[in-house]
Amino acid sequence: MQPDFFFLPVATSQGKDAGQRLCIHYAAQLDGVACAPLGLVLYIHPFAEEMNKSRRMAALQSRALAEAGFAVLQIDLLGCGDSSGDFGDATWEQWVKDVVIGCQWLHRKYPDETRKGRGPLWLWGLRVGSLLAVDAAKRFDEPCNFLFWQPPASGKPLLQQFLRLKVAGDMLAGQSKGVMEGMRQQLASGSSVEIAGYMLAPGLASGLEQVTLLPPAMSGPAPQVEWFELSTREDASLSPISAKTVLAWEQAGWRVNSHLVNGPAFWQTTEIEDAPLLIEATTAALRRARP
Repeated sequence: MQPDFFFLPVATSQGKDAGQRLCIHYAAQLDGVACAPLGLVLYIHPFAEEMNKSRRMAALQSRALAEAGFAVLQIDLLGCGDSSGDFGDATWEQWVKDVVIGCQWLHRKYPDETRKGRGPLWLWGLRVGSLLAVDAAKRFDEPCNFLFWQPPASGKPLLQQFLRLKVAGDMLAGQSKGVMEGMRQQLASGSSVEIAGYMLAPGLASGLEQVTLLPPAMSGPAPQVEWFELSTREDASLSPISAKTVLAWEQAGWRVNSHLVNGPAFWQTTEIEDAPLLIEATTAALRRARP
């Protein structure tokens, strides 16, 4: 299978040119033969260096889903990968818009009459990508399902974790005093800060700090959530915050299937690692969920 690489033009809400986004499209097939897709899947990558660590797993999973009959689109958000702009140009609002634009492309490529399953779109987010998926879904006029890989309950601790990279670096240089407070003041004043080679803009930091994984409002039949977490422990279970978040989705009427799969935290390991059991379980879950 050879995926299709292309650049998707993006415009602002005022119609101004917002550059291009690199996209990778995996066409659906069954038994090695191209077919009408059983469903549409949009992959939303994680934050900063986690994106680079996860590229291989994203490609392996996209290929597996395509071979199971799903059409998959990967999109590099503004300032990430080979898309237009630098990381410092990114805002949370524009990243959400990029997700919406990716969904619109999938619907243009595969209108309802060409899709056998007629099922809703799947938004597949890894880490921060899960938060972006939920924020983007609030802007849709139709239901969508969610595929979450290691979803956080909110963006605030992820921002804190990212800011600590700067603190850790300055500690090694003996200059850590007041670094965290200084960064927050700098962001609050409208200035970007440099962390581990990435320029973090206030518009991205504030959006990440405020976003939570609360279920969007829904209409019609209850949509579905496939929630996956990884652990190398034999006796692992969902963390208390994850269990609480899953319960909130269920109480809001969503059908949530939570899965714990054995495998490494590939988005943060020193070497690039695979989690083959996660790929198998994810593919099986989406196939079971197909109408």
